[in-house]
Amino acid sequence: MSALKHHILVGFVMALFLMARVQAGEAEDLRDYVDENTQRLVEKLNSERGLYQRDPEAFYESMDQALTDFVDFRRIAARVMGRYARQTTPEQRDKFVVAFKRSLFDSYAQALVNAQDFQIEVKGATINPQSNDRASVQMEVISASGNRYPVTYSMYKTGNGRWLMENVIVEGVNIGLAFRDRFSQEMEENRGQIQAVIDGWSDAAKSLDLEQKVDKS
Repeated sequence: MSALKHHILVGFVMALFLMARVQAGEAEDLRDYVDENTQRLVEKLNSERGLYQRDPEAFYESMDQALTDFVDFRRIAARVMGRYARQTTPEQRDKFVVAFKRSLFDSYAQALVNAQDFQIEVKGATINPQSNDRASVQMEVISASGNRYPVTYSMYKTGNGRWLMENVIVEGVNIGLAFRDRFSQEMEENRGQIQAVIDGWSDAAKSLDLEQKVDKS
């Protein structure tokens, strides 16, 4: 091997090594970031267990403050609407974001009513090797009885370097896809009347039995 080829090869290997170290460091930072936000949310949920029943609006506001800077609700809602999003006006999209968030907060509240204290362990984060602005974060939800349920957050990095959550996978069930399938079903049942689907989303989301989907997976 010529000296030039040798230097090129060494330089290439060093570049890969440095890239791997950068990704490893970023993955660790992302893991810590998700852990910090997740533990804060768990503490808030446990401390405000009865707030939903006493004052639903206060509960919605509290959850919105806790999650808005961590979850990209607008991005998720657009994906739930899928191809139908092109049929909506900006006002309809805004209204669906609000309805979608409330349906999620209602789900949180019902889980709190029916569950005892729980913990979440954030295991680690993996930067997508094909795209360094995409990542997944692996964690486990631990029930009061000690049962463990694997959960994965899908994350993306914004143009200003912030990481936001864009989907959740629970025991292999893609929650975003489950909601999108439900939205499509509602569009068929309402004969394409998207305003009717938006107005009735709260009831539609309640009828989506995610626990049953997880059990069957």
